[in-house]
Amino acid sequence: MKNREAIIDVLLVEDEETLALIIKDTLEGQGFAIRLAENGEEGIEKFFGQKPDVVVADVMMPRMDGFEMVRRIRRQDKQTPVLFLTARSATSDVVEGFELGGNDYLKKPFGMQELIVRIKALLGRASNYSAPEKQTSVTEFEIGRYRFNAITQRLSYLGNETELSYRESEILRRLCENRNEVTLMQDILIELWGNDTFFNQRSLHVFITKLRHKLSRDERIRIVNVRGIGYKLIIN
Repeated sequence: MKNREAIIDVLLVEDEETLALIIKDTLEGQGFAIRLAENGEEGIEKFFGQKPDVVVADVMMPRMDGFEMVRRIRRQDKQTPVLFLTARSATSDVVEGFELGGNDYLKKPFGMQELIVRIKALLGRASNYSAPEKQTSVTEFEIGRYRFNAITQRLSYLGNETELSYRESEILRRLCENRNEVTLMQDILIELWGNDTFFNQRSLHVFITKLRHKLSRDERIRIVNVRGIGYKLIIN
């Protein structure tokens, strides 16, 4: 197994040369090793030739798109995490990506820090890869009168849908998984921000406030701050 602390080996499959070079320069400056491919065919060749830690792939590409590339990779490799980059926003497209074996997706345009955090989070979850049909039951939650889908990042209330940001969705997913129990603040910060500095603690609290507001239509729902420890989702 590779030394994760030293180098994270990323295969970046992206046909937009300017974007690919920006990502490459940024991630290499953060200790990543980046291998580039311009389309799905080249991506498959480099994947099996070099076996990266994680694949970051655009969806829309010439010759072979990202979906078809991952479909073929998953025939032989079901463990290496895949993050899709996409300008698409339709729920059906997002779901298709997960059904083909993708582990996460990031909508363009995106911030480089968010990309870095997601890659690190995927590597933390890599050993827990499971088939998409097993994921659905643990990524859809009932929160009082709300319905939350952690894959599509959508929160619905009586048919009215709200799209959550990545961090909002991931925080809410953790709260739902630990319903009525404390979700540790430090765990959230390390997994989603990369460290637990005071500045990031303040940022997390802002996201919690946003989630409280978005869940405020059902007065039975509370997100309780357990001071200095974490947060607890309670539904009376």
